[in-house]
Amino acid sequence: MRPDTPAENVDHHAEAARLERTAGLYPEDAEALLLRAAAHRELAGDRPTATALYDRLLAGPAELDNPHLVRALKAANLWEYGHEAEARAIIEGIRVAAPRDPAPWVIIAEALESHDELATAQEALTEAATLLLPPGTDPSPSVRPVLVARHRVRRMQGLPHDDWDTQADTLHSLPVSLDELHDPKRVWSLGSENPAELRAEISRLQAELGAFREALSRPFPVAILHWPADELAELVREYPELAAEYPSYEEHLAAIESALRELSASGTSNLGIVHGTVPSYEAFAASESSTPSDPTLLPQYATTLAARGRAVAWPPERGDACWCGSGRGYGECHGEA
Repeated sequence: MRPDTPAENVDHHAEAARLERTAGLYPEDAEALLLRAAAHRELAGDRPTATALYDRLLAGPAELDNPHLVRALKAANLWEYGHEAEARAIIEGIRVAAPRDPAPWVIIAEALESHDELATAQEALTEAATLLLPPGTDPSPSVRPVLVARHRVRRMQGLPHDDWDTQADTLHSLPVSLDELHDPKRVWSLGSENPAELRAEISRLQAELGAFREALSRPFPVAILHWPADELAELVREYPELAAEYPSYEEHLAAIESALRELSASGTSNLGIVHGTVPSYEAFAASESSTPSDPTLLPQYATTLAARGRAVAWPPERGDACWCGSGRGYGECHGEA
């Protein structure tokens, strides 16, 4: 599902049911799939069922990749249908646990903000910034939403800029500045009876919406399939018909980097890499009532892995290890100019 697809064009109940069935087929990806299913339940207005999905994850036998994220989403959902006390208790528990992942902080702060708890939202976001941004460090892309949310809440409170607000302004790249985007007066202008004010605000909103739609144009990355060396050797040994696709491991790696660079140069964004395994590929082929030796299945397999949340963003962040698994930094490996 496209994140910007209008609600009236999506059968959220059907999409949630499909994702829940898929989670049953791929238990290793149940966390990502059930979180998406819960989001569809919320969009359909079925908040109790969404809560049941969050509880199913939290009570399940498998260890979650991000239990704090699940709890934060559950808290936000609970508050929306009258369970404020329970939501507050969960939010407080997350703050005490101080997770190192930015996402739960942003979600609980937005829940507080949406219920006019601006001071508490700012406190939570300041705690997150203090924890995740030690002095002298630059925020990673995953941490930037903390600074943006904190800037918005402080702007709503009429507080002067501090160093983190200035940093949020510097990182912001849309044509509309954060100060203008987060100006409380804009909310009031939408209720104005002055046609000129309304037209100006509509124009600003259209420009911002266009930028956000472009950023959210795909539900998952355009992904290239990477076979680790041992998996590729097993794949070609078991299915020699695929040898023509992979003359050697070195050529396989070079082809991946080349394809991603070409896509990037052509303007394609949101690129990623998925790592294949022979058992997973065989299971996928069986689910498609096909044979693993069919090379036309390979791109479909890559797309399915990406849809299941298995893609790793390309290019890696500066200083991060190369995607190929060599252990060297990307800039010293396949990222070399």
